Amino acid sequence: MPITALATTRRAATAALLVTATLALTAGCHDGAAHKAGDPVTAVSPAPVPPSAHDGGKPPTGPDGQVACTPEMLKFQAGAMPRRAHRMLLTVTNFSDRPCTFAAQPYPLLHFGDDRQPPLPAIEASAPPAVISLAPNRTAYALITTSAAHGPDGPHHRGRKVSQFGVALSARTTPTQVGLDGRAPVHVDSHTARVTYWQSSLAATRKW
Repeated sequence: MPITALATTRRAATAALLVTATLALTAGCHDGAAHKAGDPVTAVSPAPVPPSAHDGGKPPTGPDGQVACTPEMLKFQAGAMPRRAHRMLLTVTNFSDRPCTFAAQPYPLLHFGDDRQPPLPAIEASAPPAVISLAPNRTAYALITTSAAHGPDGPHHRGRKVSQFGVALSARTTPTQVGLDGRAPVHVDSHTARVTYWQSSLAATRKW
């Protein structure tokens, strides 16, 4: 066979092989796309939204410029006081890494039953000489007189037994529900019950 004819035949064969390879690659791409379209779709979570001042961002401040104590910073405990009739103790411990203050609301707003009812009145004489602030891991106390010692009905006071109640640290906020330590509920007469201001020590609550 002449050299020219041989070269032409080789070029034709090479071109045919290139076309065949291109068609096979194209078909493979289409098949792969069709397979992926039939696979289950995996959901992708949206990017997290940076926290705002209302969503765990910078806590609000009190009148003195310090950070106001919020429920997210505190551990609540409550229960009847041993050997003290008509008395219950509420404690809050700051487990956050920053100090906070009760300057904006110096006593807890307690709700027994319907949160739409006004909170218990405070014992004004229990106001401490200085605003209570909580360093990390420190505790504040509030004493609750669950009913008058001598109610209008004699020994049969009005009210009901409760095993939990609402605690708000500022007005117009949703109360945090606090359960009582122990299994026995406590009898509370919301008509005569009162609460002290926050105290810095357990000893300061014993006079009420």
